[in-house]
Amino acid sequence: MTAKENAMRLKNKVAIITGGAQGFGLGIVERFAAEGAKLMIVDVQGDAAIAAAAKCPDAHGMRADVSKSAEWADIAQSTLDAFGRIDIVVNNAGVSHRNQPMLEVDEAEFDRVYAVNVKSIYLSAKHCVPVFRQQGAGCFVQIASTAGVRPRPGLTWYNGSKGAVILTSKSMAVELAKDNIRVNCINPVAGETPLLATFMGEDTPEKRALFRASIPLGRLSTPRDIANAALFLASDEAEFITGACLEVDGGRCV
Repeated sequence: MTAKENAMRLKNKVAIITGGAQGFGLGIVERFAAEGAKLMIVDVQGDAAIAAAAKCPDAHGMRADVSKSAEWADIAQSTLDAFGRIDIVVNNAGVSHRNQPMLEVDEAEFDRVYAVNVKSIYLSAKHCVPVFRQQGAGCFVQIASTAGVRPRPGLTWYNGSKGAVILTSKSMAVELAKDNIRVNCINPVAGETPLLATFMGEDTPEKRALFRASIPLGRLSTPRDIANAALFLASDEAEFITGACLEVDGGRCV
């Protein structure tokens, strides 16, 4: 084993990463792979998940809708079949309605936001906590949002879904601590991802300038920023951290 391999922070850890084919999720995939993790890359865009896995040393990609219990059962079982265990679940998959007045968001869109952003947390716990308990340890990293702490107008129902992720994760951390299962959140500020135009309503230089102006460090977040935070929270370096919510936001929530 080389010194570099020995220094890998996730060596032989098995991680499920949802929404792993693009944006923050793909950044997390690439960072975890570089740190020695074995990966199950999950995305509703199955071909893109498989393509992402092909670029990693030890990874599988699969299509799944994280709002469906049967598909979470398949995620967990496929990971166990491939790698024999699950150490980390990164709940990154998320959707938003377009930035618009709250009463203009229709009921179907509201339901989809809560199904993907919130129900998926419940389902990941339902299917992965028993595995963690049997192993004697496990770790959830939930990708929430600054929207759940400092909401922007026009994103009311999305803001609420991310607030639910934050509080649910803190409650999970308290309840699961006795099982040596850690649960932490990351709150990214708006970043260079496919959801950016949805958050802004329209992607124009003027809208981008307004968003950047709300961030004290003067730029949007990047997948690398979020991946570095996820790496720390998933690693053994964070073994005494649970119930935390880390803002990766350039000072937005100060």
